[in-house]
Amino acid sequence: MEATPARARAYVVCAVAGALWCLLPLPTVHTPWWAVALLAALYAGCEQVARRRFAGTFYPVLLAAAFLLPPPAAALVPLPGALFSHVEQGSPWLRRGWRAAQLALGVWAAARVHWALGGRNAVVASDFPYALVPALAAVLAFCLVLTALDGGILALAERVPVRRAWRGLFLRSLAPIGVHGLAGLMMAVLWRSPYGPVAALLVLLPMGVSWWVFAQYHQERAAHQATIRALVQAVDIKDGYTRGHSERVGQASMMIARELGMDDSRVEVLRFAGILHDVGKLGVPTRLLRKDGPLTPEERRVIELHPEYGHEMVRGIGFLGEARAAVLHHHERLDGSGYPYGLLGSQIPESARVVAVADAFDAMTSTRSYRRARPVSVALEELSRCAGTQFDPLMVRALVRALGRCGWHPAVTADEVQSSIVFPPSPTVSTGMRG
Repeated sequence: MEATPARARAYVVCAVAGALWCLLPLPTVHTPWWAVALLAALYAGCEQVARRRFAGTFYPVLLAAAFLLPPPAAALVPLPGALFSHVEQGSPWLRRGWRAAQLALGVWAAARVHWALGGRNAVVASDFPYALVPALAAVLAFCLVLTALDGGILALAERVPVRRAWRGLFLRSLAPIGVHGLAGLMMAVLWRSPYGPVAALLVLLPMGVSWWVFAQYHQERAAHQATIRALVQAVDIKDGYTRGHSERVGQASMMIARELGMDDSRVEVLRFAGILHDVGKLGVPTRLLRKDGPLTPEERRVIELHPEYGHEMVRGIGFLGEARAAVLHHHERLDGSGYPYGLLGSQIPESARVVAVADAFDAMTSTRSYRRARPVSVALEELSRCAGTQFDPLMVRALVRALGRCGWHPAVTADEVQSSIVFPPSPTVSTGMRG
């Protein structure tokens, strides 16, 4: 929240005031202070480990507090962990106050709902499956409060448009918080059992192991993204006049894949394929990529080696999967006139046929130094005209449908002034790109 707008600061102050209001009844409520202190210390320790090692937040202890304590007492539990947490940037106390208020309000709401539905008695009696009903309602209340507050701060502090600020927040948060809620319920039931709080703490062990595995997955995914980003940045530096092209081809490839009904993991691979399709340009002499005037036949043959160069570069990156085939074959054409191997029709991998359409579409709808961008409708007409000979008609139709729903807003990619590149007339789509 660096340079936090005044309206966002006011929003944080309102959240803090709301949290303090939740604590007002404390003097009149019978509170087991030893339990509050133990849960608060446990949460603070788990939060420090979670944020430093896993870059996340550990909710089971907070939800166990909501299932065990009166609402005002439960709202106290997150305060030490939030108020003394590590903050890397921005205004530390503003961020800490915001986090403390947000969690206190969320836990208070969860405890209030849980107690109102008779959850306390169900936990004490270990009454399953009835204990699940108030616990589920409490988890929903907790998730709703957190996401409602998060959307507000996004709109005010990050200036995210109001219509987008809350979009998808609740649904994305519900599954992980639901898992944490189940662990919290197990903690609460064991806490109230003859085995006592010590047995409840054992729940944290498998939860911590599962979270560690989840964190490892996300760290590996972040490493994948960093690898791809480094390769793309290298291409952008070398072939500056198409800067941004790779990212947009990745986006268009993802739109086509989704329209074809591919599962999420395959959609992600197709996005990687689009982003990396021109990585082989790193093996092409820079003087050819930036040459003024037309290319000679020999120079064009050198540039046409870039799919093979690219395939060699990414061949050992296992997580790319079929994206590697797209890097090698995205310049093949259905009629066999493409390169590097002149494959025909279904011989061309599906991933390559997706990227070929996305590549040509973005090239036509992006401004180059030697021509203006073509309108989307004109580019789609050109793709449709060449469907069946140069492009797979299925992929072209998928892109047309996807754009009909989502639209397309190409950006200017020519950062440097380049001279016109002359190509001979051709009955196929001319993207105006070298390679």
